[in-house]
Amino acid sequence: MEKWKVTDRREVYSNPPWLRIHSETVRLPDGKVVEGFHQVQLLDYALMMVEREDGRFIVIRQYKHGVRDVSLMPPAGGINPGEDPLETARRELMEETGHEATGWRKLTEMVTHANQRCSVGHLYYASGARQVATPDSGDLEEQEILYLTRDEIRAAIRNGEVKSTSALAGFSLVIAGILP
Repeated sequence: MEKWKVTDRREVYSNPPWLRIHSETVRLPDGKVVEGFHQVQLLDYALMMVEREDGRFIVIRQYKHGVRDVSLMPPAGGINPGEDPLETARRELMEETGHEATGWRKLTEMVTHANQRCSVGHLYYASGARQVATPDSGDLEEQEILYLTRDEIRAAIRNGEVKSTSALAGFSLVIAGILP
């Protein structure tokens, strides 16, 4: 399989740092040219599977406007321009939950949408987490911090309480024992 070649790219909409849309012209390996192949650029993000010292995982229950419902989510947040993804993960964990963790491991990166890209999620596993401060996320969403076992997270997935694909991927990789 060969990669497509981008022969032209122009920005058609911009609202930095939140959203940019580009229209690309691409040449396929067979020589066919496709015009108007759109790429959506959202903020990349860090998503953390955080295990506390007692073996339970930090999970946040909150309304997420993209899914139009309440969902269980791991701690996560957008990467500021120029910010290292691991620093984002540590900052967001502290802001959203008031926790710090002693062990950090990058598990993988995942593209949100296979054709339009949208954003890249940097998935981390953190261990030895303990609460050291009061959460102060500054987020728009109301949130409730929960501490769940692996079995409780599995049950929540089965019950449809995890509604975001990135959250589902993160939970599944760690809870199923695929990663770390």
